[in-house]
Amino acid sequence: MRVLVVEDEPDVSAVFRDFLIELGHEAVPVRSAEAALVTLERERPDAIILDIHLPGLSGLDFLQLAPVRDSGLPIIAVSGVATESQARECLRLGAFDFLGKPVAFDRLGEVLATLEPHALHRQLSLVGRSPERRRAARIEVVFPIRILQFHGAEWQGWAHDLSPFGVKVKGDATLQPGEAVKLSFTLPDGGPPVRVSSLVLRTDRGGQAFYFVNLTAQDFERLGEFTRRHLTL
Repeated sequence: MRVLVVEDEPDVSAVFRDFLIELGHEAVPVRSAEAALVTLERERPDAIILDIHLPGLSGLDFLQLAPVRDSGLPIIAVSGVATESQARECLRLGAFDFLGKPVAFDRLGEVLATLEPHALHRQLSLVGRSPERRRAARIEVVFPIRILQFHGAEWQGWAHDLSPFGVKVKGDATLQPGEAVKLSFTLPDGGPPVRVSSLVLRTDRGGQAFYFVNLTAQDFERLGEFTRRHLTL
C-alpha cells in the first residue's frame, strides 16, 4: 500500500517510514496537513497516518475538510497527548482507528493488515488501463514463488511468465479473479527477495495471472533490468 504519513517530527516520521517499508508498504511522508492536501491533489494513497497535533491546520481540522472526507481514504489518527474525548472525536469525524503515542507497532501492523485487502481491490479498476503495462516486455523464465493468502493459507508454485508489472504462476493454488494475495520470490540471478501484494487477474489451465500492486520503485527497476537482460540473451 501507499501510505501518506502526516507527521511534523522528522524522527517520528522516519520511524513510521522504516516500519512501513519493513512491512512491504510505501511511505509518502509530509510534515503538515496543508502539504497532505497538496499530495492528495496529485496522487491517491491507500491510507493515511495522521498526527492530530500539527503546526497550522490540525489533524482534527484535516479530518473535517471536504476533499478528505470525499476521498473515502481510511485514516489512522495518532497522538501522544490526545484526551479520550479527542480520540472519540477523531472516530466520530471518520478516522478508521485511533492510536496513542508511542505507537504500538504490532497494533499498527494489525490495522494496516485489515486495510490492505480493501486497498488492493480498489486497484482492480485500474488494472489494464496503463499503456506502460501493455507495452511491457514479458519473458519466459521459471523460478519458485510463494503465494500467501490473507486468511493465512500458503501455496508454492512456479513462475513462468514475468514482467515488471506482473507474473503468471503454475501451481495448485485455489484462487479467484480479483482476490488479493502476497507473493514472495527470488529472481534466478539472486539478490534480496521480492515481496509484493498482488491481485489475481485471471485463472486458466496455464495457471494464475497476477498484477503487482505495491511493487517498490527499487524492485520495479530490478525486474525491468532482469527482463531486458534476458530479452537480449
